[in-house]
Amino acid sequence: MMSERLNVTRWGDADRPPAVLVHGSLTWGSETFASQKPLADRYHLLLPDRYGYGDSPDATGDYPSDYRQDAAAVADLLGAGAHLVGHSYGGVVALLAATRQPDRVRSLTLIEPAAHQGAIEHPIVADAVREMRAVMDKARQRSANDYLRLAFPADEPRPGPPDWLHRAAGSALHELPAWLAQLPLQEVADANYPKLVVSGAWDVAAPEHLPTTATALRLVARTVADTIGAEWRQVPGAAHDVHREQPTLLNGMLDDLWSRSGEPSPPGK
Repeated sequence: MMSERLNVTRWGDADRPPAVLVHGSLTWGSETFASQKPLADRYHLLLPDRYGYGDSPDATGDYPSDYRQDAAAVADLLGAGAHLVGHSYGGVVALLAATRQPDRVRSLTLIEPAAHQGAIEHPIVADAVREMRAVMDKARQRSANDYLRLAFPADEPRPGPPDWLHRAAGSALHELPAWLAQLPLQEVADANYPKLVVSGAWDVAAPEHLPTTATALRLVARTVADTIGAEWRQVPGAAHDVHREQPTLLNGMLDDLWSRSGEPSPPGK
């Protein structure tokens, strides 16, 4: 059975160089990348809601959110060619989408990718996967509202609309785990487009993060970058959400990378 199309928010003129930005869990496209909207002065930004999130339908089959179906839909969004960005779970989606249409990827950027299987030989990463599995197994026994209370402390504002956030919590609880995905990293390594992997320095990490999260994600990012032949950059003042926590730095990195593989439009043109 074919999945329905994803809902896509579009920022910037359609005749500018396109970039597809793929969000992670517990969120949706326009909410995740709100701080990247200034890039629409020079690029055409496409922000899909992954299956199970935002205004997109659920994935077909056993999971409301499934990186395999996301990857197929995101690959279709590349059109004749586009820059590709993925954060967290969306990093796995972007990696898989890039292997489906390598000739249509102008550049690939992974922000804190949940690509744990690409570095599973590291004991700390293996421990992190076991820890996440245990935490999620326990969380799935409770409600979406309970999960939201865990993700957003009482004094922390929540993104809206509330019905989208509640749905996002349910999808995040029951999606096909990206950290178990088998990844064709050698295929990405063989592709001849610019690649960048971005990590937070985790010097501002919130206390609720799992103890092994920072070290494991850094190992994942560095190992994946080495394997696919990407530049690896670590951003001070950021943890997992580099695009939100240090948007000026991240946007500058994206603009620089994208400019190397195609002439952007002048601002406001």
